[in-house]
Amino acid sequence: MTIVDRINAFARRVPTWVLYILYLLPVPWLLYLAQTGGLGREPIKALEHELGEIALQLLIIGLTITPLRRYLGINLLKFRRMFGLLAFIYVSLHLLVWLVLDVGILSQIWADILKRPYITIGMAGFMLLIPLALTSNNWSVRKLGACWRKLHRLSYVAVLLGGVHYMMLTKTWALEPVIYMAVILGLLALRLPKLRSKQAA
Repeated sequence: MTIVDRINAFARRVPTWVLYILYLLPVPWLLYLAQTGGLGREPIKALEHELGEIALQLLIIGLTITPLRRYLGINLLKFRRMFGLLAFIYVSLHLLVWLVLDVGILSQIWADILKRPYITIGMAGFMLLIPLALTSNNWSVRKLGACWRKLHRLSYVAVLLGGVHYMMLTKTWALEPVIYMAVILGLLALRLPKLRSKQAA
């Protein structure tokens, strides 16, 4: 049995609910750190950042699943919906912390969305994730048919906007957001028809 076969066999045995629990564990831990001073002098900003970064990581993980199956034979398709929903949860929490704890004033919220490009882009990415989260169920797959796949290609745009949001947020060419963006662009490039045809040849 090859390494790929072992990975696929292990993945088949792992229930998705276990990963849901594991990936949601950071939420109460981060809230505890924020309350006890474990996130530094600006706990709200740090909490925002941590939740947003985890959300971006989950979107990127979801983006890797198809290339892993196509090019390496590693089949993690059963987890793709889970990673998408977890990403939506973390993006929602990231947004909620910004809305309630950071800004807190409705008029200021709309002013920031309209005047600050990185917030505008981040909000656009969140809006794209809403229909994806609402249709991440078997009933929607059956009802939408072929349109379901087309709709969920919005995830490519959402993760790209998330990477741009992170880069603009730092306001400098910091290494970490640049690496995230490079990984996102690389994973999206693997989906280009020409590259796929070359791999098949």
